[in-house]
Amino acid sequence: QFQFKESGGALVQPGGSLRLSCLAQDFNMDHYAVGWFRQVPGKDHEAVLCITRDGGIFDYADSVKDRFTISRDNAKDEVYLQMTSLESEDTAAYYCAVDKRYYYCSGQSIGGWGQGTQVTVSA
Repeated sequence: QFQFKESGGALVQPGGSLRLSCLAQDFNMDHYAVGWFRQVPGKDHEAVLCITRDGGIFDYADSVKDRFTISRDNAKDEVYLQMTSLESEDTAAYYCAVDKRYYYCSGQSIGGWGQGTQVTVSA
């Protein structure tokens, strides 16, 4: 339940850009707040950005301010993460998840991670 399929990850040079997508799997995400999270080996998932059903945006990672933006297309059941000015510290596996509060952003996931998409920033 509430699974996403993430895509768009790649190897990119520092300063580059990427656009990640996640597609809701077998459920209508229109009503839910959805967050992007990232994880590096040995650490817990870190909340990056969250978007409510009405387009309200909450940011949780100071390091991505003014570089990452989140958006959604409810008609396509997709959420996007536009990443610019990428840094080596952005290297991680990136995941989408419905927020623990369902309709509001809290920075916590409801759980049930998908496969994620790997972003590697390296020269």
